[in-house]
Amino acid sequence: MERISSDQPIPAHLRGAIIALGNFDGFHRGHQAVVGRAVELARAQGRPAIVATFDPHPMRLFRPDAPFFRLTTLDQRERLFGEAGADAMLVFHFTAELASHSAEDFVAMLATELGAAGVVTGEDFTFGRGRSGTVAALRTLGAVHGLAAEAVAPVRDEQGEIISSSRVREALLAGDCATATGLLTRPFAIAGEVIDGDKRGRTIGFPTANMEMGHYLRPAYGIYAVRARLPDGRIVCGAANLGIRPTFVPPRELLETYLFDFSGSLYGQTLEIALIEWLRGERKFDSLDALVEQMSADVVRARIILGA
Repeated sequence: MERISSDQPIPAHLRGAIIALGNFDGFHRGHQAVVGRAVELARAQGRPAIVATFDPHPMRLFRPDAPFFRLTTLDQRERLFGEAGADAMLVFHFTAELASHSAEDFVAMLATELGAAGVVTGEDFTFGRGRSGTVAALRTLGAVHGLAAEAVAPVRDEQGEIISSSRVREALLAGDCATATGLLTRPFAIAGEVIDGDKRGRTIGFPTANMEMGHYLRPAYGIYAVRARLPDGRIVCGAANLGIRPTFVPPRELLETYLFDFSGSLYGQTLEIALIEWLRGERKFDSLDALVEQMSADVVRARIILGA
């Protein structure tokens, strides 16, 4: 699996590819259908399969003050695309210059600069200045350059509702991990570097690996049963507090994960914390003893949920 950039020449062995085109943040079931179709076409034609994504998300350019909403980092997307069968991830650096391209210029870039033989998108995909390009325009303009274009219909859940990143975000904001997992086909996971904390946890018997949330969407604050992917690939169960820790002053937003039956230092290493189930909301405790009692109960409940 390779990562390539739109501001660098496309390697010769990746020219003539079928490109899955979209943002694919979250890589939910609908995104998986688009990428799956691109991979299928690429394999049938003996071509490379590339998944294109945008960084930063276009909304960051047009609405820079919008709350954080990211569901996946580029590293997470790269791994997910590779697992889906793609040969490379193409990152479009979304700038004002790229946003100013006309629909015609964008399609010409796909065919000439990127050397694409075909593209696959979702039916709601738009492109070009002012989002003027539609799937129909992509087919028409692509034909001029010998670029085949195909659109994949929306994927619906068992209740007939369209699966979307917005629905994933809504579920996470409500603490509904089960719905988010169903839409994504895997638990929502936060990746980040373990940083120094105030080390209170180790003094009360619950040492934690602390991470900042960065540009991720903020799911419902509270306590979660989690599974952590360690740098060596091991999966360790745990319980995590996501929020501002209202019992302590000053409040500080962190994801603090207590790993069951684990010892060792993780400072400076990157963990991925998968949110399995929301246990309860954050609350302020009157004493440290009360906090420890509740944390003990949370750990017992998380162990039962996780089968740990």
